[in-house]
Amino acid sequence: MSKKEDIFKCGKEIFSSKGFKKTSIAEIAKLACIGVGTFYNYYSSKEQLFLEIYIEENENLKKRLFESLDLEQEPLELINQLVTKNIEAVNTNPILKEWYNRDFYKELEQYYRQEGSKNLDSFRSLYTELFKAWKSAGKIRADIDEELLPVFFDSLVYIDTHKDEIGIQYFPQIIQYLAEFILKGLTDHPR
Repeated sequence: MSKKEDIFKCGKEIFSSKGFKKTSIAEIAKLACIGVGTFYNYYSSKEQLFLEIYIEENENLKKRLFESLDLEQEPLELINQLVTKNIEAVNTNPILKEWYNRDFYKELEQYYRQEGSKNLDSFRSLYTELFKAWKSAGKIRADIDEELLPVFFDSLVYIDTHKDEIGIQYFPQIIQYLAEFILKGLTDHPR
């Protein structure tokens, strides 16, 4: 294992047990059997290391979620299951739980606003394909343009990355309700 991989592994272990704020570079270096100066040869900061760990955890979560879903379910059931499983995973994973920790979420949000759209593409392609399939099967409204459909869920990501302005105390419940409201609106055929 390379030193960088060792630092990553040790950082993940300590962040998982102590959280972002209470973890120090000195502790990570000690567990990795390196000096603090060596840490800086691989990572410019504790934040950079944590961000890499967070991104990996988030990608692993998305992969597990995709594999666990029954895509044949009705739209509302599927989206409720997806959002519920996501919230449960975030709440039980100490790394992912930092998304709602005031000590670090601004850095995470900044990353996802600037560079993270690339990481969201796999998730977006899943729900874009679902919307197309549901629309062709008559499960969602035919009067809404196909290009507009994924934008409804893109807006949830935008809202989630502005939780401080909205009020973090409302998260993640607001996302769950909004996803449900969007799907109900998309599946409620106009009279």
